[in-house]
Amino acid sequence: MLDRFDLILLNLVQRDDSRTADSLAADVPLSSSAIARRLRRLRAEGWISRTVALLSPKLTSRRLRALVLVQLAEHADKSGIQSLLNRMASTTQIQFCYEIAGTYDYLLLIDCAHMDEFTDIAEAVLVSHPTVHRYETSFVKREVKFAPFVDLVP
Repeated sequence: MLDRFDLILLNLVQRDDSRTADSLAADVPLSSSAIARRLRRLRAEGWISRTVALLSPKLTSRRLRALVLVQLAEHADKSGIQSLLNRMASTTQIQFCYEIAGTYDYLLLIDCAHMDEFTDIAEAVLVSHPTVHRYETSFVKREVKFAPFVDLVP
């Protein structure tokens, strides 16, 4: 069970996991050794699933990013759907895939160096797969907000 100190720590480290226990102690009323123990436990118990580095827009702003809505064929079977999901999971340029409700079945974010790469991926992953009925693409013009944080209220 998570207590209020765990929730405060999780709020802080999901925004900056590079902070030391000493630094976190300035915002959490615990000793740095208690904070370090809690963070190890939170990782061991799976409350923190992984730590990633977010690249600077200096490296990513010139890349082509596409939001792709995917609609499955009306009579898509489970094995066909699983085959498509496996294909999407193994394509590194597909950064996320959400199953959604509504007219479309999946929402993808595809990150590419250029349009030719996007076209190759779309043809290899979507066009060539019999489970895909249609897909619709919108290209990202600029990032307005990126804040993948969950505010855990202690």
